[in-house]
Amino acid sequence: MTTILVIDDVSNIRTLVASYLEGEGYHVLTAANGREGLEIVRQASPDLIILDIMMPELGGFEFMQALGEENATPVIMLTARIGESDKVRGLELGADDYVTKPFSMRELAARVKAVLRRSPHAKRVNNLVQLGDIILDKTARSVTVAGESKDLTPSEFSLLQTFLLEPGRVFSRLELLERVQGNAYEGYERTIDVHIRNLRAKIEPDPRHPRYIETVYGAGYRLKPADDSHSV
Repeated sequence: MTTILVIDDVSNIRTLVASYLEGEGYHVLTAANGREGLEIVRQASPDLIILDIMMPELGGFEFMQALGEENATPVIMLTARIGESDKVRGLELGADDYVTKPFSMRELAARVKAVLRRSPHAKRVNNLVQLGDIILDKTARSVTVAGESKDLTPSEFSLLQTFLLEPGRVFSRLELLERVQGNAYEGYERTIDVHIRNLRAKIEPDPRHPRYIETVYGAGYRLKPADDSHSV
């Protein structure tokens, strides 16, 4: 059974979210602050984390920093803040999606399903996609670049897979938002810019001079084609 950890200092929100998601068939754990949440992550290894930003005793941003890049558990951030800069900061720290309070339970459940579909726990398909020295394994939900394993978030994995399946094609930011977040997305183009920047930092030899993911000014992004790219 899929396990979801809900971290929020407001008990009513924890109870409502837990009850609704349990009704959707998930196993739900809860924590009242980031410190409790970190302990649960270490002990229970949840499949997804729903994380409030504004909390005492280790808030959401601090939690993400403490969680660290080595932990690839997908995170949906809950925020009462509406500033784009806060959402961008969360994405830069590794969050996969965000929901602005107040929110409906149906919306949250839709976001949960969308993120889990992109996560390493999703149903796996037996094939590889390779372009040059990038190999994406859909079965293992893994990526290697020049033989070195890369730990990508679900959103980064989805982006890279989108590019690899159609190398050379220019994708607009809106198209990439739809590919990464499905139908439940907020149309902030800067969201994709953050994901692209994070992805480049992980797969590019020099992110300041990208070898793989190219910016097409005024249009979007594309993966540079290579003669030896192939799918199997």
